[in-house]
Amino acid sequence: MRVKIWFFTAILAASSISGFQETRLPATAHLIAYLEAFNSGDVGKMRAFIQTHFTDTALRQTSLEERLSRYTPAKSRWQSLTIQKILAERPGRTFALIRAGNGDYMLLRTSVEKDPPHRLLFIFAEPVEDPNNLIIPEPKATDEDLVSAVRQFLEAETQADEFSGVVLIAKNFQVLFLEAYGWADRDKKIPNQKNTKFNLGSINKNFTRAAVLQMEKQGKLSLPDTIGKFLLDYPNRQAALKVTIKHLLDMTSGIGDFFGARYDATPKEKIRSIQDYLPLFADRPLEFEPGTKNKYSNGGYIVLGAILEKASGLDYYTYVRENIFKPCRMLDTDSYERDQNIPNLALGYTRRGRREGERLLNQATLPGRGSSAGGGYSTAQDLLKYVAALFAGKIFLPDIVNGLGIAGGAPGINASLDWDRRSGYLVITLTNFDPPTAGHAARQIISWLPES
Repeated sequence: MRVKIWFFTAILAASSISGFQETRLPATAHLIAYLEAFNSGDVGKMRAFIQTHFTDTALRQTSLEERLSRYTPAKSRWQSLTIQKILAERPGRTFALIRAGNGDYMLLRTSVEKDPPHRLLFIFAEPVEDPNNLIIPEPKATDEDLVSAVRQFLEAETQADEFSGVVLIAKNFQVLFLEAYGWADRDKKIPNQKNTKFNLGSINKNFTRAAVLQMEKQGKLSLPDTIGKFLLDYPNRQAALKVTIKHLLDMTSGIGDFFGARYDATPKEKIRSIQDYLPLFADRPLEFEPGTKNKYSNGGYIVLGAILEKASGLDYYTYVRENIFKPCRMLDTDSYERDQNIPNLALGYTRRGRREGERLLNQATLPGRGSSAGGGYSTAQDLLKYVAALFAGKIFLPDIVNGLGIAGGAPGINASLDWDRRSGYLVITLTNFDPPTAGHAARQIISWLPES
């Protein structure tokens, strides 16, 4: 289960920008200047860039020092980024395909203020799974045009058996579009409803993150605390002594995944608690020295769930239900056990390992219950409530100045939430098909969002 990460504070670099210097519309010019400052390796040059290129409003939202604090780890993580192609260029916005030094691709957007001197509002990037299947943005003129295009697109995708799920589009938390497509249970011909519950995959990590930061504010834990402070019998003593809660949150811990041979060999119905996940990975050596690298870690978020249990005195599921979901009025969100009879819940269907066109239930791949790393269920309306609570400050996350972009995926599971705080648009896509079903639909919808 993977999560899509949106980098809102311009953490991008390029090893080569030759061939693009002739394109100097404001948004592109800022992009090129930023890449040059980043690649210099000079913190002073990066400081000067931030001070002179961003709007005062942008710097009030995310301070100069906060942006600078992310420079070194960003440089270490991405090594370099190269402009592969300018996909679309407008007076206020540029879209570019970027290739990272580690081989990853991303779609990068730069946006500038309407009036001179056209300073930067943001630099915004989305990981790209397939650069050959990238959708070039074509904004619609109005919200009405947007809704019409989305409806036609989803109806066609459903007819072709390429989409099954729910899509919600809101602007400033007012719903513009909410429709359900396809089947929650294909055998029984039970259709998806607007309030059907879908498996979120790794989106649950965001709830875990919010819960950890909530407990920090309450003084029940501290980000520099080590694993060993809470989990006295953690089997890897090196990890217990060196790995901090901050490392776990930032995925710089060196702890690996729980998926693998042990998971495959374990009867899935026996994996029903946070403690059941720990033997799948916790005794393994660290993959690197904590804090020196960044690597996606499902195991790290399992450990966070275990720490939450020790610090709160509650099991993980009860804690997030009472302290995250209920305050947000997310009454249809929880980590249900696989054999529970939950009404209005979508079954997952996968083509993984099957001949083309055939979709089978994904039940055999699911644990007995999801975890702090993923696998819980929610509805589109509940996720809208969650973002509204973040916006209102009822739930705290420090890195939502420009919005939020999260996703999860596994066989028969794909969910995506994309919130652009500046424009006010929120797109939630929940499906019970394989990735990249939700991601593909979300990218198409986002490409159509009217520009303000």
